[in-house]
Amino acid sequence: MTFELLEKLENKINQAVETIALLQMEIEELKEDKASLAGKAEQLQSDNDRLNNEHQQWQDRLSALVGKIDQAETNVD
Repeated sequence: MTFELLEKLENKINQAVETIALLQMEIEELKEDKASLAGKAEQLQSDNDRLNNEHQQWQDRLSALVGKIDQAETNVD
């Protein structure tokens, strides 16, 4: 009876060790995914900042053109 209990315990320990090894591999994969996603997020933030700056520049240029058109209309009247 004691031998059976030791075998069961050994099997459970082996299963636990295998499960731990699998979980550690999953953790490593998740860490790599996290690092990759952080890099992508940083790139997207940089692109977003650049596009917002370009958008603001276009708005400024359009506002200046509209101001010139309004001034030209005022001078014509």
